[in-house]
Amino acid sequence: MIEARATVMRVAGDRAWVTIQARPGGGCGRCDEPGGCRSAKIAYAFAGPSDDFVVPNAAGALPGEEVLLRIHDGVPLQGALATYGLSVAFLLIGAICGHLLAPHEGADLYALSGAVAGLIGAVIVNRVLLRSSRWRNHFTMEMIRKAPPCATHGGESA
Repeated sequence: MIEARATVMRVAGDRAWVTIQARPGGGCGRCDEPGGCRSAKIAYAFAGPSDDFVVPNAAGALPGEEVLLRIHDGVPLQGALATYGLSVAFLLIGAICGHLLAPHEGADLYALSGAVAGLIGAVIVNRVLLRSSRWRNHFTMEMIRKAPPCATHGGESA
């Protein structure tokens, strides 16, 4: 699981606007080490670390409250593959089909046309996936409220 602490900025209905608390680390913990990919920070999966974004508020968090956000490790990779991988695959398939359908003269123009058609197809498929609630449910994020101080000490109050 990839986790990040965030602060709830505002709440409307079943959604909460949160801001990731900028701090090093996250993911595998090797972000800033030599060989670390620097891309596993949960903040960059959605927006820059100081930007607000919307998450489901199933936990019932309140404005000003600190929460913990969690997503499964494979979610950012799945999103990247769906967006970039699909686009590259459609581009290549379109270029190959355009080249194969071309007469001997103008094969490059046909390949270019096929590549553009492939990219347009990828944009359409990505938009359909984005609108699909079944697909979006794979990219859910869990928000956990921090326990009140008295609950962490066995319910004792001072």
